[in-house]
Amino acid sequence: MHGIKRIIFSKKSRVQYIDVIETYDYGLMLILDGKVQSTIRDEYFYHEALVHPVMTAHPNPEKVLIIGGGEGATLREVLYHPTVKQAIMVDIDIDVIKCSKEYLPQLSNGAFEDKRANLIISDGRKFIESCREKFDVIIIDVTDPLEEGPGQFLYTLEFYEAIKNILNDNGIMVTQATSIYYSTYCFTTIYRTIKKVFEKVGCYSTWIPSYDSMWGFVYGSKGPDPKSLNKDDIDTILNQRKLLNTNYYNGKIHEKIFILPKEIEKQLEKGGIATDKSPTFMPA
Repeated sequence: MHGIKRIIFSKKSRVQYIDVIETYDYGLMLILDGKVQSTIRDEYFYHEALVHPVMTAHPNPEKVLIIGGGEGATLREVLYHPTVKQAIMVDIDIDVIKCSKEYLPQLSNGAFEDKRANLIISDGRKFIESCREKFDVIIIDVTDPLEEGPGQFLYTLEFYEAIKNILNDNGIMVTQATSIYYSTYCFTTIYRTIKKVFEKVGCYSTWIPSYDSMWGFVYGSKGPDPKSLNKDDIDTILNQRKLLNTNYYNGKIHEKIFILPKEIEKQLEKGGIATDKSPTFMPA
């Protein structure tokens, strides 16, 4: 529960319900379909954890694809890496982007105006399946897999196979993977589904205060494995790339986020496989 000062923006787009509210504890907050997406106070926990483990693991991430991420914070973190020459962001809902630019500009911090950024309004699944380009890193920052929600087919075997096809030979992908506690089966199913596609797969989690949960992330790699890097490796890479303005992520955090509770590790082998015919859903 969050104490609300005022409702700043509220709209039903063609895709989802969008709300921007001001709260007492977290400041401005973006809510999609009734679920908290980002807040000014703690968004960096999520966005830095989503982006930097795979970006630092890749030796030279020049071309990056982001699916989702309408508020622009994932794009912001990607563009902090000076190796990036092009970052394509594909989001289905132009209204999320418009309201984020107007009411939450702190989240993108000028990323949409960066010359390396290319914004495409389209269905992420259709874009990937028709794409003829190759990418070094692909980041999936979409809403939770809710039944009838816009992200329900962005967590399936067929989708991850399509992603693998447009990754370069040493490419890496990562996706947000829901709460490791409130939706453990969904998290472990995403892990097992990606494991079915990639030889190198891993998962990690971090505490997101406004979500009131440890939040999961899963990656699949055709090349380097983020988990193989230690804190000194990460700090060296961040220093080389002059990426010293992080609020959350560094070498110590990198090692820490890969430590999962024993209970969750055991559950990783008990999930299912999500397919287009039988997707996985997070409890609403």
